[in-house]
Amino acid sequence: MARGDVLIVSLPSTDGREQSGRRPAVAVQTDVAGEPMLMVAPVTSNLKASRFRFTITIEPSPENGLAETSVVMIFQMRAIDKARIVRKLGALAEADLRLVDAEIWKMLKPY
Repeated sequence: MARGDVLIVSLPSTDGREQSGRRPAVAVQTDVAGEPMLMVAPVTSNLKASRFRFTITIEPSPENGLAETSVVMIFQMRAIDKARIVRKLGALAEADLRLVDAEIWKMLKPY
């Protein structure tokens, strides 16, 4: 697994507004061998999600494995147990990964 991989993950149910269920997510950290957790950003095909700050719209491609235009929800980044990874779909293009990195920085930088 590598940073930028597009994965199908099974996120736990929630009572709030967090994304849940089986869905794509982007690995946003370098996988460290032996570590049981991985930081991911959930992905949705609901383009209305792009109205929120800290999102990136990604076009589908054979490389990323997405079937339709999707929104990476950086603002919903979370750590998941690697056991929640169902399979790898593909990987983001380098340009898309740079956009994800820029949004992560914008969201986390001190004011």
